[in-house]
Amino acid sequence: MNKLTVVLGFALWSLSNTLGNPLRAEPRLTIPEFEGLAAKANESVNITLDGALLNMAAQFLSADNADEAAAKEVLNGIIGIYIKSFSFDEPRAYAKSDIDAVRKQLAAPGWSRLVEVRSRKEESDVDIYISQIDGKANGLAIISSEPKEFTIVNIVGSVDLQKLRKLEGKMGVPKLELAAVDKKK
Repeated sequence: MNKLTVVLGFALWSLSNTLGNPLRAEPRLTIPEFEGLAAKANESVNITLDGALLNMAAQFLSADNADEAAAKEVLNGIIGIYIKSFSFDEPRAYAKSDIDAVRKQLAAPGWSRLVEVRSRKEESDVDIYISQIDGKANGLAIISSEPKEFTIVNIVGSVDLQKLRKLEGKMGVPKLELAAVDKKK
């Protein structure tokens, strides 16, 4: 065994003990910028909320309001929220391969599919994945695509499905049918 092999092996071992398993999936997805799609879209949403912004937003939520208190509880432990969504007047205005590239990231170790919905009739796909380390959720990904729109949501940090479930249908959070997901688990 040469010295380079020993040094590289030791470096990888050190990284795995310091950072967890480096071969595990990162809960933060690489979401393309989808350059040029905003000009084609009749509606586009691009949300990037990192730790400092999330902490600031949580300070404005009232503990006296039940919905806001639930939102504040969900935000506790969240490191980032990243959303890209586009709606178009014409079908297939975006490259499906871009979305498939994001889906491929979810095949990495550490990610588990919670929900998969495929509709040939509506030409729509919905996937919900969770990233886990040592049995604890550290990321959530939702990818929804239809011929005239798509949305990618990536939540990074401590994701508690029970707490997230309290927000379904409130404050703009869509019904995700997380109760059905809990029963499957």
